[in-house]
Amino acid sequence: MDEIITITDLHYSYPDGHCALKGVNLKVKEGETLAIVGPNGAGKSTLLLHFNGILRSDNGAIKVLGMAVNNDNLKNIRSQVGLVFQDPDDQLFSPTVYDDVAFGPINMGLEEGKIEQEVTQALGAVGLNGYQQRLSHHLSFGEKKRAAIATVLSMSPRLLVLDEPTSNMDPATKWSVIDILKKLPVTKIVVSHDLEMVRELCRRVLVFNDGRVIADGNTEQILGDKELLKKNGLCRPFL
Repeated sequence: MDEIITITDLHYSYPDGHCALKGVNLKVKEGETLAIVGPNGAGKSTLLLHFNGILRSDNGAIKVLGMAVNNDNLKNIRSQVGLVFQDPDDQLFSPTVYDDVAFGPINMGLEEGKIEQEVTQALGAVGLNGYQQRLSHHLSFGEKKRAAIATVLSMSPRLLVLDEPTSNMDPATKWSVIDILKKLPVTKIVVSHDLEMVRELCRRVLVFNDGRVIADGNTEQILGDKELLKKNGLCRPFL
């Protein structure tokens, strides 16, 4: 499999001087489903925002889909990397669900018929058939989460990056979202504190803390290491 993400010795500091990433090295192959777990403030979301160039650093190297994350490649990278934020209200800003999901394809310059096709397929993939004319701000929280996922699926990404996709959900909604994600045939990188979801969805887990990769292994190995989880602010899920 080709490497879809390659990161070498990546450092990043915010303008206030806080160092959020401290020499990160990571390779993700196409087709993988990877979870990144760790305590609040570990730098997980900062790392996430480097995958499509929202944040960029000159200290270290990052390639996405074989391309360096720079101004020349940014448009191409962002068309193939779908980033789903933790709060769906950060992603849904149009009057209707159709408008939100169509926003990416419209900006890609697709023809009207193709736009409608992509919107229909994306909404179908997340179980929101018939929601095209619903008002985005009237949806339930779980529906908003699914609509936010649809906004990136409509662009047919090769990499789907999700920040806490099951946070603040009741159990039924959470498992419906997990089932949706399991069926999506794209590379997925998931940041989450929900280790139950991680165990169900991901085959590889990266433990991240203090801006560094602490451990990297298969899900069974990582989630079975009680001491490792405890040292990094995590609780082993019920088995």
